[in-house]
Amino acid sequence: MDRVSTGDGHNRSSARQRWRLHGPRLVLGVGLALLTYALFPEAPATLIPIYEVGAVATDNVIAPFAFEVPKSETELQRERDDVVRATELNFRHVPEALDTSLALLSGFASAIPPPTAARPPNLSAIIRAGRMFGVALNINEATYLASPARRDLLLDAVRRVFDRWVASGVVASGATDQMRGDILLERGTEDQRLPVDSMLGFGQMISKARLINPDPRSEIGTSLYLKLITTFFRPTIVLDLTLTERRREEMRRSVAPIKFTVRAGEKIVGAHEVVGRQEHEKLRALERTLAERRGAPPVIRRAIGAILFDLAILILLGVTLSFFRPKVYAHWRSVLVVAGLVALVVAGAALVSHMRPLRPELLPVALTAVVMSALFDQRISMVVTMIVAILIGAQAPFRGTNALFVNLIGGAVAALSVRAVARRHQSYTWLGATGFAYLIAAVAIGLMLDQSPGVIAASAGHGALNALASILLALLMLPLAESFTGIETDLTLLEWSDLNRPLMQRLNLEAPGTFAHSMTIANLADAACRAIGANALLARVGAYYHDIGKLVRPQYFVENQVKDRNPHETMRPDASAEIIRSHVEEGLRLAEQHRVPRVIRAFIPEHHGTGPISYFLGKARANGAEVNQAEYEYPGPVPRTAETAVVMLADSVEAATRVLSEPTRPRVREVIEHIVQQRLEQGQLREAPLTMRQLEIVKDAFARVLAGMYHSRIDYPASSGGVSAEFAKP
Repeated sequence: MDRVSTGDGHNRSSARQRWRLHGPRLVLGVGLALLTYALFPEAPATLIPIYEVGAVATDNVIAPFAFEVPKSETELQRERDDVVRATELNFRHVPEALDTSLALLSGFASAIPPPTAARPPNLSAIIRAGRMFGVALNINEATYLASPARRDLLLDAVRRVFDRWVASGVVASGATDQMRGDILLERGTEDQRLPVDSMLGFGQMISKARLINPDPRSEIGTSLYLKLITTFFRPTIVLDLTLTERRREEMRRSVAPIKFTVRAGEKIVGAHEVVGRQEHEKLRALERTLAERRGAPPVIRRAIGAILFDLAILILLGVTLSFFRPKVYAHWRSVLVVAGLVALVVAGAALVSHMRPLRPELLPVALTAVVMSALFDQRISMVVTMIVAILIGAQAPFRGTNALFVNLIGGAVAALSVRAVARRHQSYTWLGATGFAYLIAAVAIGLMLDQSPGVIAASAGHGALNALASILLALLMLPLAESFTGIETDLTLLEWSDLNRPLMQRLNLEAPGTFAHSMTIANLADAACRAIGANALLARVGAYYHDIGKLVRPQYFVENQVKDRNPHETMRPDASAEIIRSHVEEGLRLAEQHRVPRVIRAFIPEHHGTGPISYFLGKARANGAEVNQAEYEYPGPVPRTAETAVVMLADSVEAATRVLSEPTRPRVREVIEHIVQQRLEQGQLREAPLTMRQLEIVKDAFARVLAGMYHSRIDYPASSGGVSAEFAKP
């Protein structure tokens, strides 16, 4: 029973550990899936694929039922406007207007007082009579009208004009100047369709009226004749705005809002056919009809399905990291960076989805590829980029487009082109490779779809623009990502490899022996790491900074001491051991003060591991005093990376070979073998990811570099300016 209980407790503890590892990442994945659905609310999977115009359909799409394709509001309004413009204007014959004109004329004639023998014509009365009927008369015109003979001829001529032409129908001046085509004229109960030019206008009537001018030789008579016609004229053909607007409204309603009617079983588009605008509109209409038929409750199910769809792809991303890069998966900040990149690409894709025409070449998938390759490595970057491209390509706005193909090609090339970032000009290589990938994708699609050179060039241009923007944004994001995750790229290491930095300058001036020692170790570690495929630059920079703690008390370390001036000779062994031991803590303090990256900072405690401070431990034991072993050990931890392990071995080997009076190659090799075996027996390499085969390669590299350092030289005669063997004598 106890054994079973122990097993159950272990299983529960293991389950809790797994949940602590996977639970937060699953919650993060759900959050990304919800974000994706919020930005792309349409379900990512549907029975009806939506192909963009110009795309090649991969499957037959058959109408499952009859439906209609409505016209857009713009199309419907345009057709209605066209119909209204083509609708004839309605005019109406108004015979009552003639009666009004004749009545006014008769009233005017009656208002003029007739002259008598006893009383001459009253011109003022004639002018007042004209004013009453809207006729502005001057003295000459009043005098003309005062003559009964001339007045009767004039009024009779005006009456004949009205009877002859106005009775048949005359429109007002300028009423038809802007009109073209036919009009409808309503005469009583009949409608006539007439050319607008066939209607008699007021100006034309005046021209005809001049032909029957009763007194053409008199300017006053002619002026008065035309004035009376103009004043008393009332148009007998008028525009009927009410009827015209009613007919226009009828014509507007007659425009059908339906563009196409698709019958059940009708093929909308066939497999391997190029999708035209008409087919695309039918697909969109079928999609809307399906959404309307499903109703509200199924919409909730579709939303859940869409979120699960996105989540499944994101879980695949997490599983990939877990299997192939468990350290990245276990590092929460690295996972957050990957999630942030996915969220950024999804948000960028949402912006691109609103562009018309749609430009899948602008999807920022290459951004993820560049950052992942620079921060982690090309292999995991390639996998993550492909999964992100699948996630974006599966969203509704990009289905049926070439988004998946274009971004798989561009993203994959971007991921592969970014190797160890060692030079700023490498970004030009990334840009050229990624831009060329988008060009190849554009040409391939363009040739396949028989697109014009202009369309292909536009697609390639947008791809190049995407490559430029993604790489620039990636370079801006990399320092932030490095700082957040604690993962330094080679660009950061190169910055810290500058020997003109303050710590290196201080080390060179205040502890020159330690500086020279660090340079030697850097060369040894660099050669060994290159030989085993580890990060040689990291090992070199770590070696530069591994002993910066000696800056606090440089004179207590043998490499900085002048001969016969060793302060430890007057100190107790435990005090000396404490000073030697403290250079690790002082180094960490200086590193933190100068903001040395964490990956470089790790070399300070790990290059000694938990090894003993052997010289002073032996001295303490020789004195017969009681020894506390912990006081004579470095605080550790032991090396946990190949690079820190190599620097540990290089540090020990370099110090040991310096005491050799005759550093021949066999002796150097013997020392190297001894040091490596000793560190293995002490357990200092138990956590370092080094195989025995790699340790052999490291030893060979050390021997090769040290042999070059300790090679022999021939004596040059002093007479020729050389230093001969006699200088080596004490």
